[in-house]
Amino acid sequence: ELGMRPSKSAEDLTDGSYDDVLNAAQLQKLLYLLESTEDPVIIERALITLGNNAAFSVNQAIIRELGGIPIVGNKINHSNQSIKEKALNALNNLSVNVENQIKIKIYINQVCEDVFSGPLNSAVQLAGLRLLTNMTVTNDHQHMLHNYITDLFQVLLTGNGNTKVQVLKLLLNLSENPAMTEGLLHAQVDSSFLSLYDSHVAKEILLRVLTLFQNINNCLKIEGHLAVQPTFTEGSLFFLLHGEECAQKIKALVDHHDAEVKEKVLTIIPKI
Repeated sequence: ELGMRPSKSAEDLTDGSYDDVLNAAQLQKLLYLLESTEDPVIIERALITLGNNAAFSVNQAIIRELGGIPIVGNKINHSNQSIKEKALNALNNLSVNVENQIKIKIYINQVCEDVFSGPLNSAVQLAGLRLLTNMTVTNDHQHMLHNYITDLFQVLLTGNGNTKVQVLKLLLNLSENPAMTEGLLHAQVDSSFLSLYDSHVAKEILLRVLTLFQNINNCLKIEGHLAVQPTFTEGSLFFLLHGEECAQKIKALVDHHDAEVKEKVLTIIPKI
């Protein structure tokens, strides 16, 4: 029966009603279309279809083998913000594959620039943050974000709830790696960061900032307090996390109404 199906044209494959998983030949058609057309509507639809198909592990490898990663990656420089977002979403799905990450890492600096210079809380910023989060699940490429850590905290403090959660997911990835501990602690962070440890803060944010504190403390132990104690300047994350105000705020959370928050605090307090 499948053999009797009429062959779909490349543009047919971008039709939102066509929701089958594409095979290698169809993916190749789609990539050719993406590379050859200037029509922003078709580009966006092709990126959506490609991104949806990149959610399947078998297609993550096929798209790489067809040379699709640079074709998608080139679209993150597009002037159309919606196309940029869809390209980032497609790269995000492709980045779940570790071999794909080797090819996607060349876009990390560009993605960082877009995330930190673009509109706050925009779809492009969130898509970029999601991609950076996927790219930092392992330690392999985390060092590429070293120069952007202060910017991450700036977006954390100024962004809305969704943006805060996404930045914290990324910071938590970095905080689990002892090689990133010194860079995190050196980051210049506004003192308003400590307000994230207030009891009224949303649970999904509060649990993550508590885990951030916990991870950094654990890494300090692994590193033997960073062996040679670096000089941390006032206004750095080190001063905020190891100051009296932070300790008092965390201790006050022992009476938090949420059992999960309370449990997390009780594991942290003995180490303060």
